[in-house]
Amino acid sequence: MSAVSQQIKNNNALISLDKISVRLNERDILKNIDFALFEREIVTLIGPNGAGKSTLIKVLLGIVKASAGQIHQQKKLKFSYVPQKFNPSHSLPLRVKDLLALEKCDLARKKEIIQDTGIVKLQDTAVQQLSGGERQRVLLARALLRQPDILVLDEPMQGLDIQSEAELYEYVRSLPLKYNCAVLMVSHDLQWVMQGTHRVVCLNKHICCSGSPENVQQHPEYQAIFGTNRVFYQHHHDHCAHGDSAVPCQHDTRPHIHPEPEA
Repeated sequence: MSAVSQQIKNNNALISLDKISVRLNERDILKNIDFALFEREIVTLIGPNGAGKSTLIKVLLGIVKASAGQIHQQKKLKFSYVPQKFNPSHSLPLRVKDLLALEKCDLARKKEIIQDTGIVKLQDTAVQQLSGGERQRVLLARALLRQPDILVLDEPMQGLDIQSEAELYEYVRSLPLKYNCAVLMVSHDLQWVMQGTHRVVCLNKHICCSGSPENVQQHPEYQAIFGTNRVFYQHHHDHCAHGDSAVPCQHDTRPHIHPEPEA
């Protein structure tokens, strides 16, 4: 076990990747990735198109096998995954309640999740008739019914209007403490990436930089990819240190990060 993996083990990471590389069709997709996800942590994964974000998620989910490196986890983990797109055929008679019934869950918990996600009145609606925001809420509810240790959200706000984005992000920020899960989110929306996430990981086949939003935005590789005109600040939240990353304590309040006005 490498020094990185030993440190991660000592800090009780849910899952960690140690020197992971993925090579497909003689191309390097991921190179020498060290990554860990801790309990009740929200991590946002960013990077340009082709950076390997989807591949990294597939490695974590066990869908893609690494060409090199090791994966360590503290226990057998339960993952839930909310995809970018979910477009079932219109010929499929699938109501919201039919989709939710595919996941077995305690009735009290199920009622709570349906209430929290705001889909009570949608249960008899065909999935194909839902708006973008409604569909994402339904998919999120289904994912939470699995009672995951790790919730993976792949571009969950794609195609949503600003109001729907704001409401859904606000809800996502509450999930780690409410449902005792870690959240790994992939996003291109830098305005929202910096709101509520505990740690940002910038990927471009390798990990360019990783840390708190205010630290990552100052990193030269981040600025080379995304530019220097997006400035954010963060205030009033406490952290417990886990290795080189800042992970929120249980008493931590959600971070508040706001865009500075453009010149």
